[in-house]
Amino acid sequence: MTDAQETAADSSLRTTGGAPPEDGGSSGTGAPIPLLEPREGVPPVIADADALAEVTAAFAAGSGPVAVDAERASGYRYGQRAYLVQLRREGAGTALIDPVACPDLSGLGEALSGSEWVLHAATQDLPCLREIGMLPTSLFDTELAGRLAGFPRVGLGAMVEGVLGFVLEKGHSAVDWSSRPLPDPWLRYAALDVELLVDLRDALEKELDRQGKLEWALQEFDSIASAPPAEPRKDPWRRTSGMHKVRRRRQLAVVRELWQTRDRIAQRRDVSPGKVLPDAAIVEAALALPASAHALSALNGFGHRTGRRQLEQWQSAVERAKALPESALPQQGQQVTGPPPPRAWADKDPVAAARLAAAKAGVSELAERLNMPQENLVSPDAVRRLCWEPPKDADADSVGAALTGYGARPWQVEQVTPVLVKALAARGV
Repeated sequence: MTDAQETAADSSLRTTGGAPPEDGGSSGTGAPIPLLEPREGVPPVIADADALAEVTAAFAAGSGPVAVDAERASGYRYGQRAYLVQLRREGAGTALIDPVACPDLSGLGEALSGSEWVLHAATQDLPCLREIGMLPTSLFDTELAGRLAGFPRVGLGAMVEGVLGFVLEKGHSAVDWSSRPLPDPWLRYAALDVELLVDLRDALEKELDRQGKLEWALQEFDSIASAPPAEPRKDPWRRTSGMHKVRRRRQLAVVRELWQTRDRIAQRRDVSPGKVLPDAAIVEAALALPASAHALSALNGFGHRTGRRQLEQWQSAVERAKALPESALPQQGQQVTGPPPPRAWADKDPVAAARLAAAKAGVSELAERLNMPQENLVSPDAVRRLCWEPPKDADADSVGAALTGYGARPWQVEQVTPVLVKALAARGV
């Protein structure tokens, strides 16, 4: 059993009552208890300016960290906007806010400025929170904390059960949160998601401190909180499922035209692009290069439910791609910077391939010793770049500087530099 697993099983971090005990102790070590209701019940949804002002004042007057969560409508709506925001803080209780009715939460964000926000898988929620004016100055990510501490399962339900001894309901995570009004069972589920988040944070902080990893975690949290918004993805149409089947540049152009047409329609209708036209249908049309709307209608994904007008719309996209000059056709493969795919290294540069193999083995061994996933110990991309183009004199200073340039945090540089210095000396057989 790992250190983290021992801590999860430790009765001092487990409770079996309706809420964490005041003294941090335990009332027993029995089976996990279903958490069915928030401590103060399910609060009404905040959906007007006056109610939002009251909540903002209450949370500004509260104390300690603020548990924050957001629900999106992935698979139902276009984009990743928030359709419900949940918060909980000592002295303020739990709040459920409708960001459709209250689209500007910047006042609430400002009221919580300087407070630590507690989120689970923060990078998933921060973009949609940023859109409505909420961004933390400091945070604690309970999922990332679990990874660094070596927990084998880091979903919120698994963490709450393993560390605190409660079972959270899991039935409404993938529902359409854009629905209005939101059903009472969904609101209960949403409120419970933040019910124990601060308690989980406190327990994980103790565990990280016990393992000597708390400073590492704080560096990771600071990095997330200070990160700028992600740059728009280049050529997002290339991520269409099944793209590996598309070989010719003309076919790639069809994928691009159909994807872009679908995206415009989905954005206008505010629905998930997959509900407008499945990826599989886009790839099917690209491979077939249909000569007419009638021919298109015979393909999978363009069946009898597709109206004549829609078929003509999709066929027009196909025709635009077919009419492009050769010079305007997309290139095979996305233009990328950095080293080639690792599978090509043995042919292109056997010495670099030997360095990478040694680096992977060393990082894997170190990650196992530290009881954490390799990708949290150091970015695989940073390792590849370093092994493909190592510093001229690969000593601790130059390797550490290179890692820092690739975005590694100080604790990561300290831990992996000796391993990578050794790996960069590998020459193969």
